Amino acid sequence: MRSRFPLLVYRLQPVFSGPPEGGTPTLKKAPVHSALSLMIALVEQFLDHVSFEQGLSPKTREAYGNDLANFSGFAQAAGVHAPREVTRKLLLDYLEHERDRGLAMNSISRRLVAIKVFFRYLVQENLLEKDVTAVMESPRLWKVLPGTLSVKEVERLLNAVIGDDPLSVRDRAMMELLYASGLRVSELVNLTLEDLHLDSGYLRCTGKGNKMRVTPVGGKADTAIDRYLAEVRPIFAKNPAVRQVFLTRRGTAFSRKTVWKQIGLFARRAGIKKAVSPHTMRHSFATHLLANGAPLRMIQEMLGHADIATTQIYTHVDQNRLKSVHQQFHPRA
Repeated sequence: MRSRFPLLVYRLQPVFSGPPEGGTPTLKKAPVHSALSLMIALVEQFLDHVSFEQGLSPKTREAYGNDLANFSGFAQAAGVHAPREVTRKLLLDYLEHERDRGLAMNSISRRLVAIKVFFRYLVQENLLEKDVTAVMESPRLWKVLPGTLSVKEVERLLNAVIGDDPLSVRDRAMMELLYASGLRVSELVNLTLEDLHLDSGYLRCTGKGNKMRVTPVGGKADTAIDRYLAEVRPIFAKNPAVRQVFLTRRGTAFSRKTVWKQIGLFARRAGIKKAVSPHTMRHSFATHLLANGAPLRMIQEMLGHADIATTQIYTHVDQNRLKSVHQQFHPRA
């Protein structure tokens, strides 16, 4: 079988020594040319392992080789030459890169599986201390996610809301809150003053199926909302019976369509060419938490996915634990 890595001058032979008296084969340190990537060398070692030790078919070996060669090329272009240098952010950037260039979601899922098997092997063989792919629990997750923004793109988007006039102060608070808490647009426009608990660092919102959840509010969003409530909302509020947090200049609650238009305007102002919607902000929130190591279960709780019932909010969700995770992993907490 020809190597999937033409840059490799020679194969790493032998990778395993023969079993003494029928015992377990021992892993030898394979020679690595100083000019070659350690990543490539370890992938070759892994491919030999799955072929000789696990008895995988030549087609499976070739599929693993193709997928890992593709990832290794991406990693090298990013200046990463060893598995210990791979971060979750690099993995997410790679998967987004493959999606952006039109690769089918099934193929992206297969590539993530190959990467996960490779990293699991490295940990099992004590060639790597920590498996950074372990937090990425399901490749199928990528099948349902819309486009996301990078952290830098989010910064550009939020910085596009400039000015100290009432409308700008309000819009900045809305945008900061969308990203800080991962709210759906319907949850944002229906958020009431009674739902805010800024002194404690969280808010309550009612999502799909009329289910209530608690989600943390990051420090920058907290500051922006405080300013809006103190300086701007009293100007817009015409009817005390209207309790929605965010009001139009006429004193009415926002519609979802208006929020969509506002976000699109700010995205164009920021020079972001990809389509940006409230859901893009929500999934950027989740993706960035995941990339920085937040447990997937905690992210699901913050997003209010279907498996979190109203009663579970109060019996199983520790608000202090949620706040701690949010502060630790969210880039704008």
